[in-house]
Amino acid sequence: MRRFLPSLSALQAFDAAARHLSFTRAAEDLRVTQSGISRQILNLETYLGVRLFERVGSRLVLTEIGKTYAAELQVALDGLEEISIDAVRGRKAGQALTIGTQPTLGSRWLVPRLAGFAETHPDIPLAVVDTDPKADIADLPLDLAVLRGQGTWLNTRSVELFAEMLVVVASPARLAQLDISRGLDFRSMPTLQYSRRPSLWLTWLRASGRQFDGAIQGLRLPQSDMVIRAALEGIGLALLPRHAIEAELEAGTLIPCFGEPVPSGERYWLVMPEYKANRPNVILVRDWLLRARRR
Repeated sequence: MRRFLPSLSALQAFDAAARHLSFTRAAEDLRVTQSGISRQILNLETYLGVRLFERVGSRLVLTEIGKTYAAELQVALDGLEEISIDAVRGRKAGQALTIGTQPTLGSRWLVPRLAGFAETHPDIPLAVVDTDPKADIADLPLDLAVLRGQGTWLNTRSVELFAEMLVVVASPARLAQLDISRGLDFRSMPTLQYSRRPSLWLTWLRASGRQFDGAIQGLRLPQSDMVIRAALEGIGLALLPRHAIEAELEAGTLIPCFGEPVPSGERYWLVMPEYKANRPNVILVRDWLLRARRR
């Protein structure tokens, strides 16, 4: 028996128009003409026997039936897209082992250490997702996580990876302009601030025992990667976790300015939901990262 299903083209046109509430923007989204969108919507309304849109002045609005249909259709199209992608890659997305972390930690510490794992275990698909360390890790769809914190997430097992070490760095060009032999003077030395950790400079000053002059100030940036980029561009001195700038320190594109790294008091952990901690693939990734943590 033939299914009561409109054409996929009509459904895609309606989905785009419902999201944008504009035939013009829907046409741009799908890279077709506006008249093409109008025709598909008309065909869909004729097929269903209901009005999905109406005009209120110059505005395009969904009817009550249109709102319900759009919401349920989006779920159906998302599902259809997912199973189509699964068919292409030969597996379900849910079969991947999912690792939660924060963006800079993921790109600068985790991903380089996963490269060898992916080569050694090509049969274990991995997915890395952005994760808030303040979240209830055990309640998230994660197999394990790499996070900064106290190691006390509820209903998890946590294994310490390493202690965070802070170092003040600058680009060679910026360092050449500074007389660091006279000590740290925030009045004359431009500094970079990581706005999500506003007390980081004070933490370093306490841990290093450094004396300083002036008030801590400078360009404020919302992400560690931006702070690193700004330091590389010579905008100012940056206070950064050493693990995030290993490549730059080795290449000499960032140079320590005020001594060796000092501990911040923070630590990084491998975190696993209790009910997943003994799964074979989780143990493989856990042990790999524990072996690779010092590299």
